[in-house]
Amino acid sequence: MGAWLQHGEGMTQRTILLLCGGRSDEHEVSLASARSVMSALTQPSLNSSRADISAIPIVIDRSGRLYSQEASQQLLDRPVAFSLPNMSKTLETFPTEDSLASNAIANIHADVVFPLLHGPYGEDGSVQGLLKLMGLPFVGANVLASALGMDKLAMKAAFFAAGLPQVAYQAVNRHDWRANPDEVILRLEPLGYPMFVKPANLGSSVGVSKAVSSRSLRRALDLAARYDKRIIVEEAVNARELEVGVLGNETPAASPVGEICHNSSFYDYDTKYREGQASLQIPANIDNAVAAQCQTLALRAFEAIDASGLARVDFFYDDTGRIYVNEINTMPGFTQTSMYPKLWQAAGLSYRDLIVELVELALESHSS
Repeated sequence: MGAWLQHGEGMTQRTILLLCGGRSDEHEVSLASARSVMSALTQPSLNSSRADISAIPIVIDRSGRLYSQEASQQLLDRPVAFSLPNMSKTLETFPTEDSLASNAIANIHADVVFPLLHGPYGEDGSVQGLLKLMGLPFVGANVLASALGMDKLAMKAAFFAAGLPQVAYQAVNRHDWRANPDEVILRLEPLGYPMFVKPANLGSSVGVSKAVSSRSLRRALDLAARYDKRIIVEEAVNARELEVGVLGNETPAASPVGEICHNSSFYDYDTKYREGQASLQIPANIDNAVAAQCQTLALRAFEAIDASGLARVDFFYDDTGRIYVNEINTMPGFTQTSMYPKLWQAAGLSYRDLIVELVELALESHSS
C-alpha cells in the first residue's frame, strides 16, 4: 500500500454528510458523482483496516434550497441521463429543509462533510467558507484554493507566479466586449486562430468554444459572456491532453499520468459525459521522463494554490514535446468511471478506499 493509506490502525466508523447537486450548470455531474459514492459505500471494504463509512446525502437544488434527507435519497435512487446544461430547467418539486443552509447542516450528525459540488456555488469557496465558519471538517480544498481553482484567470496568475508553463492567453471583461467588440477582437487576434474562449468561472467545458475565425470568435465571446462577466481567451495548441491526480495535504502524492482520447474538435461537455465519446488511457503512452515531469508539475500546481485533499491537474503535451499546465480542478468529477478515481485505481487505491482516505485527510486538515 502507498504512504497515503497510513492514517492509523483498526476499523473506524465514520459518517459523512454528502452535499451534491447545487446551483451550477454542473448539477447533473455532481449528482452522478454522489450516486457513485453512495453505491460504493454500500459495498463491503476489501481492506479490513480501513474505516467503515456511511453517508447521509443532502441534495441542493438549482435555486440553492436543500432537499430533505428522504427526498435527497429518493432523487439519488433515480437513474441518471446526462444532458447538455440548461439554466432554465424546471426545479424538482421535493420537500426542502430550513432555508438557512447552516441550520439544516448543523442538525445532521456527521464526522465529515463531503461537498461533492462542481462549479460555482460549491467548488469556488462558497460552501467551504460556510463549513469553515461552522467549524466542520470537510473534504477537499480550503476557501482560498477553491476560489483560485475555480477562477481560471486567478488560477493562471497563481501559476505564473509559481513559474509554471502555460499557453498564451488574454482576459476579456464582459462589459468591454459588449461596449467595444471591434476593439476586443483586434486585441485578441494576435493570439492567432484557432483559439479557445472560456467563461472564467465554470468547469466541465460549459460555455467553452473553439474559435477559428473572427466571426466564430464573436459567437464564442457572446456565449461565454452569458455565463460569466470575466472571460479567458487562450492560444490553441496541437496537443495531447494528459491528467494527473494529486492526493494529500502537506505532503501530497501524484498519481500515474492518464490521457484523454477523443475524436471531437475539443473536449467539450458532450464529449466528456456521453458514453463512448471519449476514452481514458492509464497510464498514458508517454516516456517515463515526460510522466515524471507531469507529476512534478502537478505537485507544484497543487502547492501554487495551497490545495489540500484532492485535485486533478490537466496538461497539454504538444507535438514539439513541450508540456503546459492547463488547469487544476479542486473537486474533479468523481464517478467510478471518472479520470481522478481511475488514476488512483491504477496506483492500487480502490474507489472505496479513496473515499475513506479523503475523509481521513479532511479530519487531519481540520485538526492541524
